[in-house]
Amino acid sequence: MKKIITLIICISLLASCSTPKSIDKLADDIVIGLIYYEAENNTQSYENLRYLTKNYTKRLACYPQSIEAAKWTQSIMEDLNFDKVFLQEATVMNWKRGSQEIGNIKIKDQLIPVNVCALGRGIATPENGIEATVIEVNGLDALAQLQTNYVEGKIVFLNQAMNPNLQNPFQAYGEAAGQRFMGPIIAAEKGAVGVVIRSLTCATDTFPHTGVTRKVEGEPTVPAVAIATQHANLLSEYLKQNPDLKFYFKTDCENLPDTITYNTIGEMTGTEFPNEYIIIGGHLDAWDNSPGAHDDGGGCMQAIEVLRIFKELGIRPKRSIRAVMYMDEEISQGGGRAYAEQAKLNGEIHIAAIESDRGVDTPLGFSIDASSDKLLKITGWKELFIPYNVDVFIAGGGGVDIAPLKDHGAVLMGLLTDPKHYFDYHHSANDTFDKVKPSDMQKGAATIASLVYLIDKYGLE
Repeated sequence: MKKIITLIICISLLASCSTPKSIDKLADDIVIGLIYYEAENNTQSYENLRYLTKNYTKRLACYPQSIEAAKWTQSIMEDLNFDKVFLQEATVMNWKRGSQEIGNIKIKDQLIPVNVCALGRGIATPENGIEATVIEVNGLDALAQLQTNYVEGKIVFLNQAMNPNLQNPFQAYGEAAGQRFMGPIIAAEKGAVGVVIRSLTCATDTFPHTGVTRKVEGEPTVPAVAIATQHANLLSEYLKQNPDLKFYFKTDCENLPDTITYNTIGEMTGTEFPNEYIIIGGHLDAWDNSPGAHDDGGGCMQAIEVLRIFKELGIRPKRSIRAVMYMDEEISQGGGRAYAEQAKLNGEIHIAAIESDRGVDTPLGFSIDASSDKLLKITGWKELFIPYNVDVFIAGGGGVDIAPLKDHGAVLMGLLTDPKHYFDYHHSANDTFDKVKPSDMQKGAATIASLVYLIDKYGLE
């Protein structure tokens, strides 16, 4: 009750202020309270995510709809009257999924359909598909130990599951992701004709989860698909009963010459140090089998929301604040490189970059890639976030899109969220708008906005 009364008093004080700078007279905890209050009582960001995931569901960076989504996002920020809004060209790898993805378990005359999807940058099967007997292995280490004559002419079934017993699902993902990235290469070296890979999720469902696989010019590889976990379990059980069963799959994906798309950038220009930048980023691209609500449409809307909150509360930052909607995080990170290269050409000074790309569930805090003195300064603000149950401030990575800014001297930070269900949705058709709670998404935006406010006010030196 005391917190609510304090906020009411502060809102009244703010309403009576005659100039935007008047908010600077308020204590940090009061300003942060106002930031959280404003976020919790506005639904614009959430409704924008609804529109994005309904109308731009094929926004992989190399698809035409990525440009349409970038222009729509540009129009949102123009309507919010940010100081600058612009598109930034980025060169990205060009991979198209195609129209057919078929998977079947074949036991004599019985045909059992299963759900599969091609992997980003993967190659297509022959026109008639691939059919062969199957060898099941539990991950890359097991595959590497097999003799070539045991693998030749077969389909390799990489069935390493994410470890559900690990406290951090991101660790479980990292331990199993190698089979998707390197599996087709190692299988090709051993003479396999194709690869089927268990989807990277702890959930047991019928959604195949895609992702990028390694593709290097001149390096042998084979066609590969991800199989839904429920169907991976089915295939494994059938193999125990019928070791000579065959698996059939067909894809018509294609690698094409690089193409052009656009990052979308909105800016509030700093009043004292306009060439010093604090950026908040998410990636607007999403896999073409997914609406990309958590990964990462929600993160993009949070970035825009930070600037909207500042504008609504009359916070005029000393440094320039940018919301950056990156393109091409999913395949080759072309948008992140393009932003960093242009920043260098323009002589821009980036002091901090925050990425939201772990879903928009309950915010927990930040992972921080910084020198020890800067890390100490940021963690010193932790007490201001504890009233909002945000208390995890740890050394760690920031995110792949903002990573190139580390060479520019920027402190990199990633918003940490409750990871419990993130990989239930990740890279699949299950990543839908209805999985997003508006209160969690808005609380995440407020958490980022509060940290941006403190960095802008006090700097990091």
